[in-house]
Amino acid sequence: MAEVEETLKRIQSHKGVIGTMVVNAEGIPIRTTLDNSTTVQYAGLLHQLTMKAKGTVRDIDPQNDLTFLRIRSKKHEIMVAPDKEYLLIVIQNPCE
Repeated sequence: MAEVEETLKRIQSHKGVIGTMVVNAEGIPIRTTLDNSTTVQYAGLLHQLTMKAKGTVRDIDPQNDLTFLRIRSKKHEIMVAPDKEYLLIVIQNPCE
């Protein structure tokens, strides 16, 4: 558990990082550095998007699997690292 805490602190300390969150397999936030309403919004929407992306990758090639999802908009860059039981989500300002 200390390793996870250390990793999250390291990610959060990077320049431009606005927030990090860990979401369980059901899309429920477990750890976050963001406020509650923002966390719930991002967790729900990104969980759905990640599941769609996983399905798309599997449809294209059943032997393949999604390992990382990166979304960049004008305001933010969102990175999702899916695992068997969790999603690690990092939101950052790409201009910094």
